Amino acid sequence: MTDQAAPEGELTLRTLAMPGDANPAGDIFGGWVMAQMDLAAGIRAGERSRCRVVTAAVKEMAFRHPVKIGDTLSIHTDITRIGRTSITLQVEAWVNRARIGSPEKVTEGTFIMVALDAAGQPTAIPVG
Repeated sequence: MTDQAAPEGELTLRTLAMPGDANPAGDIFGGWVMAQMDLAAGIRAGERSRCRVVTAAVKEMAFRHPVKIGDTLSIHTDITRIGRTSITLQVEAWVNRARIGSPEKVTEGTFIMVALDAAGQPTAIPVG
């Protein structure tokens, strides 16, 4: 992960880190952050494919900074590849500490989503 001043990609999801998502030390569980990233990837891929999508893979995530109770978590997505039935997205998670201050990148990862038809089988993604 490189240092960057601003998020890349489209703002897809914003949420507030709450006490129920934290351990006793006040750090938000990494799994909660990853779940928010997965939701954002699903939203963006679903909008692009115009059908149901599922997560096929997540690649290389490393947490740079903790997320704390009261932080605003912003998830940015960038579609990097569209295959016949899959969409690859670069997903970044950023926080604003207690809704003030400058954004700070928490983690990023590559998410691969697969488009499904009504029967739950992979389906072709429309062009354009």
